[in-house]
Amino acid sequence: MSKQNLKRAACLAALFAVSVAASGCVRAKAYQREFLAKRGMTQDQDASEVRFQQHARGSREGSDGGTGEAGGGCGCN
Repeated sequence: MSKQNLKRAACLAALFAVSVAASGCVRAKAYQREFLAKRGMTQDQDASEVRFQQHARGSREGSDGGTGEAGGGCGCN
């Protein structure tokens, strides 16, 4: 490849990368935000299920990420 073809290919690759990266930037209008805030749009689980899983993990491992749970690894609490 000549220098000019290589330069052109690099420029096209950079332009493609920028256009792909910029396509994810979207501003939600005020009337669209109500749909984005609904429970179905969140990625986490039910709050009680998350709390139970944190408690089970804390009881099993004897330590947890500072969520305020007491107890050891026996699983008795």
